[in-house]
Amino acid sequence: MTTAQTVEFRASAQFNPVFRPVNEWRGRYRILKGSAGSGKSVNIAQDYIAKLSDPAYQGANLVVVRKIEETNRDSTFAELQAAIYRMFGPYADRFWKVNLNPLALECKITGNRIIFRGVKDQRQREKIKSITFKNGKLVWIWCEEATELLPEDVDILDDRLRGNLDDLNPNLYYQITMTFNPVSATHWIKARYFDKSDPDVLTHHSTYRTNRFIDPAYSRRMERRKEEDPDGYRVYGLGEWGELGGLILTNFEVHNFPTRRDYFDGFYYGQDFGFNHADAILGVGWKDGEIYVTSEIYVFEKDTEEIISLARQAKIDPRVEMFCDSAEPDRIRTWQKAGFRAYPVKKEPGSVKAQIDFLKGRKIHIHPSCVNVLKEVQQWKWKKDPTTGLYIDEPVEFMDDAMAALRYGVERPRRGSSIEVLK
Repeated sequence: MTTAQTVEFRASAQFNPVFRPVNEWRGRYRILKGSAGSGKSVNIAQDYIAKLSDPAYQGANLVVVRKIEETNRDSTFAELQAAIYRMFGPYADRFWKVNLNPLALECKITGNRIIFRGVKDQRQREKIKSITFKNGKLVWIWCEEATELLPEDVDILDDRLRGNLDDLNPNLYYQITMTFNPVSATHWIKARYFDKSDPDVLTHHSTYRTNRFIDPAYSRRMERRKEEDPDGYRVYGLGEWGELGGLILTNFEVHNFPTRRDYFDGFYYGQDFGFNHADAILGVGWKDGEIYVTSEIYVFEKDTEEIISLARQAKIDPRVEMFCDSAEPDRIRTWQKAGFRAYPVKKEPGSVKAQIDFLKGRKIHIHPSCVNVLKEVQQWKWKKDPTTGLYIDEPVEFMDDAMAALRYGVERPRRGSSIEVLK
């Protein structure tokens, strides 16, 4: 494939010009923060496919990283695959080889490869250190949902980009790319890359408003969010760093701890049903009066049978009580027929506030693998009274699926033997 052909395929991908400085940057770090729907991940996927398909970059290889390796399949891998089909159309299979187990993409023309990794524990971090490629070198790393990562995770990745590239291909350069929706203004990424000037760092900000490919309905949804939740809109609509004001839970700590059931005094599951929004299932341990979030399933657009299959794969024990949203009795019955001890949580006036008060009164330990729990707990806020500007005792109904599952998961210790279990 000639360079001219590559340029032609670039054009077919319809790059958004707002990202041109990002795609042309050759420094060591590209840090892209932006709102939901800003198109940053789509752009990065297209940029990598265009470059890895180009003989000018022969010898380049890419590692794509998320905190949890398995989440790559439905996010980064799917995004890169979609970019291939947009750019190459019916000829995609001629130019790119797709491998599903393990996940990998290989350009048949250049021999350049893309592989996918996680950094949730020491074993996975060690795997990163031992990466080698048959052809060329690891020169590019893409960290998607980078706010999930710890500084030491990125340091391990950064250390992998070393060595003289001139003998391999003088066009190559080392680079780490991070893409994310901003969370708390206290996040380490802000302090490391945004708060000080560094000639090796390019930071970029984008919003759904700068995405010329966004659909009108999504824009209207975001505008509604602007009216209903101005603080949330600043983060998810404008891509600004989040504020700490109004956070519901601040009594949490993220760290490693044993997740086996026999470590806890009690153990339960909580599930918040979803389809267009997330279906969330959390493992919730109870030990010495403190709460431990041990595991999560967090998926979109899956029917109940598919989620049950995922639960079995995740080794969710059907003998353990699972407390669910009582508004979905048919789905609860499906879980029961599948052999799970799934029960509806009894709702009553003030029950949500009572659950929150219970959570606020205890230390909450979150396992690092529960990245969506962490993401939500850092953004779960009280509503503001539009007249007074004061926070009220009512949560914002956005990014709260894991939080609902957490509320349900503590029902047994909250109510004790008085809990009403409907079978």
